[in-house]
Amino acid sequence: MHGSSPAPLRSHHANGLKGILRVPGDKSISHRSLMFGAVAVGETRASGLLEGEDVVNTAKAMQALGAKVERTADGIWHIQGVGVSGLMSPKGDLDFGNSGTGVRLALGLMASTPLIARCIGDASLSRRPMGRVTVPLCEIGARFETAEGGRLPLTLHGAKDAVPITYKLPVASAQVKSAVLLAGLNTPGRTTVIEPVATRDHTERMLKAFGADIASETRDDGRHIAITGQRELKAQTIDVPGDPSSAAFAMVAALITEGSDISIENVMLNETRTGLITTLIEMGGDIAIEKRRLAGGEEVGDLRIRSSRLKGIKVPAKRAPSMIDEYPVLAVAASFAEGITHMEGLDELRVKESDRLAAVEAGLAANGVTTGSGPDWLAVEGGGVSGGGLVETHLDHRIAMAFLVMGLASLKAVRVDDGAMIATSFPNFISLMNGMGCRIEPER
Repeated sequence: MHGSSPAPLRSHHANGLKGILRVPGDKSISHRSLMFGAVAVGETRASGLLEGEDVVNTAKAMQALGAKVERTADGIWHIQGVGVSGLMSPKGDLDFGNSGTGVRLALGLMASTPLIARCIGDASLSRRPMGRVTVPLCEIGARFETAEGGRLPLTLHGAKDAVPITYKLPVASAQVKSAVLLAGLNTPGRTTVIEPVATRDHTERMLKAFGADIASETRDDGRHIAITGQRELKAQTIDVPGDPSSAAFAMVAALITEGSDISIENVMLNETRTGLITTLIEMGGDIAIEKRRLAGGEEVGDLRIRSSRLKGIKVPAKRAPSMIDEYPVLAVAASFAEGITHMEGLDELRVKESDRLAAVEAGLAANGVTTGSGPDWLAVEGGGVSGGGLVETHLDHRIAMAFLVMGLASLKAVRVDDGAMIATSFPNFISLMNGMGCRIEPER
């Protein structure tokens, strides 16, 4: 990724998307399968793992820290763990590419073990703040040497004598919560995180499945999650469900493209991840959830989506944590809806792979859509899209995919300046979308 040249793409008007498809495995579950397997006792086996660059970089990092990680020809990943205290200083840099989840969770995993590791990433990741994670990890006993502004490259000195803390999240962030809980794995006593606003709970669910002593309760000041450290985890067999953040692109494509009727199988339906489905249904989207079932502690199901006339709504701030990665493609859906869609609680989008809020607004404007925004809100005036614009992606995979979806229903083709980074989260995005009737192609 670091040296890859830009790959401009364009997306043309399409009609009647059809098909039954599966999206890549959930990225959150894929990262955690590798990390928890690396510090468990025994061999963890994971099938359906997302094999994008972000997750592959996490696999390489776990291997560099001492775990044995191998993918066999049948697509199953085998992770031989080293126990919660068994991670070792890597010989070289740990390169996390474009993945904020990968580096922030790994920092937590390493923080309570006396090792030294230097973490690097691509240009986009190197602009993202790490202070929100390093501050609580310093309280546990880790030390950090960072680039200016608390950014990557970053050298971690893990704690020799980690101490348990109680940490109240200043912002709603599953990554920060997870980093602190993972540091608690090798910390004596109870490490507690208090989250005033509930965030994705994959870490808690999965740690429990691996045998961690972890419990949560809701109190007046929010949700308290406590983990008792220095208890060994037991290796697991994991079937990774489809990523709802990846399913989002096919969902919106079908809703805005006339005559469409598609099904997406085996999608994770964890309630902390289904904000977009709720929102699109409120906007008038014809989305049916079928065959709900449990798999690996997570609820999964199949989605059937048919083209619909959408209407603008107000999306409440409290829903933001359950759909924070989906706002770019929601903004695209909103541009085809009747009326204005007002989205609140979006301050977190300012510090994603890019300033996602600014990038979304600029992309909409380039294609003839009227918007308004503030530090933490975005309003999109719907009614259709003229298209014809060039979207600057700022090395952000979700911006690229969202605007390629826009071109499927705009009057003129929509172009994005680079699609190379799509491989970080959705390696077969173009082939899967074109397979159901989309028209996405390289810019000539």
